[in-house]
Amino acid sequence: MKRYQIAGIGNAIVDVIATVDDLFLDHMGIRKGIMQLVERERAEVLYGAMKDRAEASGGSVANTLAGVGRLGLRAAFVGRVNDDALGRFYADDTSADFVNPPAANGELPTSRSMIFVTPDGERSMNTYLGISAELGPEDVDADVMADSEIVFLEGYLFDKDKGKEAFLKAARACRSTGGRAGIALSDPFCVDRHRADFRALVANDMDYVIGNEQEWVALYQTNDLDDALAQAVQDCPLVICTRSGDPVTILAEGTRTEVPVTRVTPVDATGAGDQFAAGFLYGLATGRDMATAGRMGVIAAAEVISHIGARPKSDMRAAFRRAGLVV
Repeated sequence: MKRYQIAGIGNAIVDVIATVDDLFLDHMGIRKGIMQLVERERAEVLYGAMKDRAEASGGSVANTLAGVGRLGLRAAFVGRVNDDALGRFYADDTSADFVNPPAANGELPTSRSMIFVTPDGERSMNTYLGISAELGPEDVDADVMADSEIVFLEGYLFDKDKGKEAFLKAARACRSTGGRAGIALSDPFCVDRHRADFRALVANDMDYVIGNEQEWVALYQTNDLDDALAQAVQDCPLVICTRSGDPVTILAEGTRTEVPVTRVTPVDATGAGDQFAAGFLYGLATGRDMATAGRMGVIAAAEVISHIGARPKSDMRAAFRRAGLVV
């Protein structure tokens, strides 16, 4: 038995949340309701202006690993933080084993997303990527990846060459011992910037890929989703496509599975894709069929959009039990 059932590589970002009014947004020049990337100086100004801050460890794959960890899987997370207050908080707060010790001070600060919540529930996010985006192959312990049944990679880190090198090192180490490696495409604009490299990674080093409709059509440069998925299955043995409130499509070993989604009005859509991945990968790691794994993903996504925050607040195993998916 391998030490880990799943290991993930992703951005290690601390979500720093404060409640403010619209006047504060205007005063600080914050665009309401969107996510903006900010530079270090701007990040420090915004962080200093936040009162009664609440902090939570975040990042897309990290959120997924938190979900599978709460479901009981043995999980490890690889990410970069500094040896500063936020970095130490992140390492202590991460529910999966945090493989990388905080880096020495003097490097870039720990990544943070400053989230300003107004009384109408809108979340205005200002994200400073900091040290997290500098992750490279030297941060990946090949022995950890080889001792993992599943590796899950975050497409956002594909923007830099050393991130690509880290992914290849992790995937090849995992697969060398019979494990499965996969990636979340994460963002259609990132796919557009690195299409050729993404295509090569999917075709040569991935056993599964999770993406939404926009990401799949971007990857294969077509306006037709079915055409994109038909090309995808030529490259990768397990293809998963999410479509917000529409059924999830799973293509595996020549079989197409459609998993229905119950439409709900989200309180906060943040983390829906991350927790779908958590439910699906839990099913995959525990030997469920594709329909069951897909239903687990759908249930986990529905839970997280029912409240503020990107991680589940209720017992997902109990939810799976009520749905007849586990005993």
